[in-house]
Amino acid sequence: MSDRRDHRRMLRRAVGGAAVVALVCTVLVGLLWALQRSLIYLPDAGPELSAAEAVPGARDVVLETEDGLQLAAWYVPGRTPEAPAVLVANGNGGHRGMRAPLARALADEGYAVLLFDYRGYAGNPGSPSEEGLARDARAARIFLVEEARVPADRLVYFGESLGAAVATGLAAEHPPAGLVLRSPFVDLAAVGSEHYPFLPVRALLRDRYPVAEQVRTVDVPTTVLYGSADSIVPPAQSRAVADAAAGLHRVVEVPGADHNDLVLLDGEDVISAVVELAEQAVA
Repeated sequence: MSDRRDHRRMLRRAVGGAAVVALVCTVLVGLLWALQRSLIYLPDAGPELSAAEAVPGARDVVLETEDGLQLAAWYVPGRTPEAPAVLVANGNGGHRGMRAPLARALADEGYAVLLFDYRGYAGNPGSPSEEGLARDARAARIFLVEEARVPADRLVYFGESLGAAVATGLAAEHPPAGLVLRSPFVDLAAVGSEHYPFLPVRALLRDRYPVAEQVRTVDVPTTVLYGSADSIVPPAQSRAVADAAAGLHRVVEVPGADHNDLVLLDGEDVISAVVELAEQAVA
């Protein structure tokens, strides 16, 4: 009789424990579903400097999106009307002011550069999402082609991390002369699963960013650049994107560099990769 009571108590405890685990998992999944975009997109307040203060020769401009938003941006004209123009798609954090060193380095090479902030970033209206950022990138391209009068065949897209996904999506719709992807991931679920292996990330994500799938359709010279010590996007994922690229031109591994190291912002490897690709792509 005592054995039966002990067995029942153990069974109740096991069932109760399983219920607690199930409840915790349900809460975690619910939180991931509800808060996922606040985990993906990390906007910051806008830069305190004007365009000209941040990048010599730059001017403040406004991008008009197809759904009626106005986005703050900085445009640096090229040294000559024939100069290549680099459209910079930011990663998921910060603002355009943090990319000013990149713009200055490219401007020193004579290139035109457009830095812009996505919707919901740096005081811009709207909320970020995959489709929203795609619209923002289209607005950036339209500005360069229609207002800055840069020929479409002299455009180079540069995307960092999440911005690599944005730039690839834009390239699939409107192929540039060349594409530079810095620290790209295979798709958002793949990198999310690296950081949340205990959750069904792929089943829950609303925003997909299928970089490897899209880059297979982009037949333009493409350079993939990444740090060998990247702790955010595993280097193997960047190499997989390079393997998938229809127009792979070059793979650049920066030894010892982590995801947010300054060497991957405006370091020599980054600038030389952009310049080398642009010189070939727009020749």
